[in-house]
Amino acid sequence: MNRINKLFQEKEKNILSVYFTAGYPKLDDTVPVIQELVKNGVDLIEIGMPFSDPVADGPVIQGSSLVALQNGMSVHTLFEQLKEIRQSVDIPLILMGYINPVIQYGVEAFCQKCNEIGIDGLIIPDLPLSVYEEEYKSIFEANYLHNIFLITPQTSDERLRRIDEASSGFIYMVSSNSTTGAKEGVTDLQNAYFERISKFGLKNPRLIGFGISNAETFRNACHYSHGAIIGSAFVKALDTDFPLNEKVSQFVKKIATAM
Repeated sequence: MNRINKLFQEKEKNILSVYFTAGYPKLDDTVPVIQELVKNGVDLIEIGMPFSDPVADGPVIQGSSLVALQNGMSVHTLFEQLKEIRQSVDIPLILMGYINPVIQYGVEAFCQKCNEIGIDGLIIPDLPLSVYEEEYKSIFEANYLHNIFLITPQTSDERLRRIDEASSGFIYMVSSNSTTGAKEGVTDLQNAYFERISKFGLKNPRLIGFGISNAETFRNACHYSHGAIIGSAFVKALDTDFPLNEKVSQFVKKIATAM
């Protein structure tokens, strides 16, 4: 069974997923960050593949991508870093990034490599649903990879149904129509959107991301979904002078007060 499915079977609420950019702050920090997150009780990890034109990302993640690329991070380097990750990590791991580097690597070769090293799913925001269904779905399925689709407050009911039908693993609920970035609170419009989706009767579980930054926003997101994804706030926390283990443990402990 895919580790993502196993997670949602075993834990129905308060799932904490954390995103960070591979190769940030330092090139060789990728595996240590993953291991520290696991040690501190994170349920799922999204590993960002840095890209030179990250249009869906806010300034914090854009900045981390630039640093990671300058450090020498690439798809090939990331796969090399992760080749033995399953010797020390057993929670679900997802790669998140843009379709261009995947195509450059070769979609089938990329998926085969993900399967080989133990990646459970992909989040590719700029991969159109129709292209996935027509060209790539069979490749993903042959390599036991879930493709995680994003929905927003502007997603129509018809598209929601299509995405729910095509999805496996979970659906990524983008909290607003903006780029990624930490926000301090939640608006009434966001709560109305969360309520609408929670009543829609989707067959796939849901995690809420974009703007989840602290215990309050995490707790609110969990009220309307199975859990939440924290990205920019964690990437910011990595950009401090504390030792890596302290950066990770202090950040996760702050969020854990809501669980």
